[in-house]
Amino acid sequence: MNRKLAIIIGLQAFLIIMLFWLLVFYGKDEFEAISEQTEEEIETINRVANKDGLAVVSISPAAQKQSDIFTAPLKASAHQASISTYGNVVNIDTLIELRNRYLTIKSEIDVLKASFNHNKNELERFKTLNQDNKNVSDKVVANAAANAKADETRIAAAESNAKNIADSMRQLWGDTLAQHATNPKASDLLQALISNKKVLIQTTLPFDAAEPQLNSSITIAPTAAPSHTMRADYISPAPITNSTIQGKTYFYHAVTNELRTGMQVNAITATSSKKSSGVVIPNNAIVWYAGKPWVYQKTGDDAFRRKPIHTDIEVENGWFYQGNLKANDEVVVSGAQLLLSEEFKSQIMNENDD
Repeated sequence: MNRKLAIIIGLQAFLIIMLFWLLVFYGKDEFEAISEQTEEEIETINRVANKDGLAVVSISPAAQKQSDIFTAPLKASAHQASISTYGNVVNIDTLIELRNRYLTIKSEIDVLKASFNHNKNELERFKTLNQDNKNVSDKVVANAAANAKADETRIAAAESNAKNIADSMRQLWGDTLAQHATNPKASDLLQALISNKKVLIQTTLPFDAAEPQLNSSITIAPTAAPSHTMRADYISPAPITNSTIQGKTYFYHAVTNELRTGMQVNAITATSSKKSSGVVIPNNAIVWYAGKPWVYQKTGDDAFRRKPIHTDIEVENGWFYQGNLKANDEVVVSGAQLLLSEEFKSQIMNENDD
């Protein structure tokens, strides 16, 4: 009896084991399918919607804070168009030589005028004496007249020579520098150029470029060190053109002891007096996708839209932009790459659904 009971219990245990094994074997695939479906539903929550042909990413404020997604308002800015050109440090030896010759002749003229005034006074005195009973002879009066006339002739010749030198300075250096050079007292500008505290720069602008304005300036840098920039202030048009670059030439001066005569410089100058209005896109707001720059604009408490921009004009801490963004628009400055990743996930989900 006990043996039969043991056999029955054994058979029951065997059947239970077999049933359990069959349950596990046939339920494994269904369990894995359910698990995968659950994981996909958890991991691939679609946060991207298409509105007006543009993708809009939705992130709750709590998720934004948790993911360190922050925005900042765009700041208004104005930009003046500019062009890059070339220039060179000019040798002013010719200007100094002409100035010295001019001042020497002007000094001679002063001496001649003093002599002329003396001889003229003598002539008048001799005339009076001659008329008063011939106290002096006619010959003395004639000699005095000849001396005065000779002084007058020498003064005219010297003044003509001085004028020719001044004209040469204007032809070579322009009216402004010629005025500085013909002044008996050296101006601050000329004295600084002579003492090498300043250098004279000649730049060339295209024929269609705007004329530089008084008190305007440009940025220059040695061609060999383009990052070493300095300011150069406008003086006047330059009468002589550059033999290697065709265009309109202008003189500028810069306070520096680093540039030497004959050095080539790069110059950046404004092309017009008008300024364009726009905004500054911060560097940390830009994400690159498909080889192009984009920013995410905040269009709602939990909505962000990716917009294309251009990075043609670099400014301090960002890029000047004119387009479909305006001042005070909120753009993502931290976490933009996360929003771009959400877009990628959305694209992958759509492809899988297809």
